[in-house]
Amino acid sequence: MDAETREKIKKTVTEILEEADMNQMTEYKIRQIASKKLELDLSESKYKAYVRHVVNSFLEDLKAKQEAEAVAGDQEFDDDGDLIICRLSDKRRVTIQDFRGKTLVSIREYYKKDGKELPSSKGISLTEEQWSALKKNIPNIEKAVRKMES
Repeated sequence: MDAETREKIKKTVTEILEEADMNQMTEYKIRQIASKKLELDLSESKYKAYVRHVVNSFLEDLKAKQEAEAVAGDQEFDDDGDLIICRLSDKRRVTIQDFRGKTLVSIREYYKKDGKELPSSKGISLTEEQWSALKKNIPNIEKAVRKMES
């Protein structure tokens, strides 16, 4: 099958999928609708396989998009627009921030002033490289803590 035909099939099938009720639509129905629109018999095996590929790709992209939206919906941001990863206590939190073009993992204490939560000087901000080094050594830190506790 030539590239132009592939592109037409992909475009048509994608348009059908974007407008379809995904609870009612089947691959067979998609092929029927696309066949009529393209005036091409998509029940031939070479077309069937390609339509299946386009449908599967669409569904995988849709699933990824829905998962990303679900994660984004759960995200919390502070007054500066920094992403709050977790709250360690009422006054401490871990955030991801962009500072002068660098991404930082910031573990910091916060205080309240005029109804706003502001970062204090108590804390640490790690570059991506520093964060990677710390993360890599977490098992060693845990091992040392267990040894000290026993």
